[in-house]
Amino acid sequence: MIDAAQFVRRHVAARGRFVPEHTVYLDNKLRRGRPGYEVVTPLRLNGVHVLVNRGWVPAGRTRDALPAVATPPGAVRIAGLALERLPQALEAGSAARTSVRQNLDTEAFARETGLALQPIVIEQHSPAADGLARDWPRPDAGIDKHEAYSLQWYSLAGLALVLFIVLSFRRVGPA
Repeated sequence: MIDAAQFVRRHVAARGRFVPEHTVYLDNKLRRGRPGYEVVTPLRLNGVHVLVNRGWVPAGRTRDALPAVATPPGAVRIAGLALERLPQALEAGSAARTSVRQNLDTEAFARETGLALQPIVIEQHSPAADGLARDWPRPDAGIDKHEAYSLQWYSLAGLALVLFIVLSFRRVGPA
């Protein structure tokens, strides 16, 4: 049994076999401005399973057909980061139980599939011949936007203060 608190955001390696019949495509994942899917497949270890976020694949012209993703047969060794869970996106309505989903909850997926899932998700960083992109966004991605917003609002506050002071003085004409 893997202790989730011990492995959160730590480098891990695992050896096992992928279970491709339970592969899930996480929808609405953008890379370089292109829509696509993150491919999550359970990896069977000795009697237990762990979810592996294998990488990103671009969506086709239409959403009618899923892109073909090769799953390595036989035993594989993967390395990556152990995460407490997959990032969750805002979802309207109830979650669909198809191979294409907006979010994936580990506990609910374990009940749905009957797999004994470990309470972590491995974000795969090791190379594989499956055609998936593994250029994961950095955890601090987007902080520059917040710094720009704060500069904008402090500048606006400074301008308001200057305008208040300048417009507060009245010129008194000759009496």
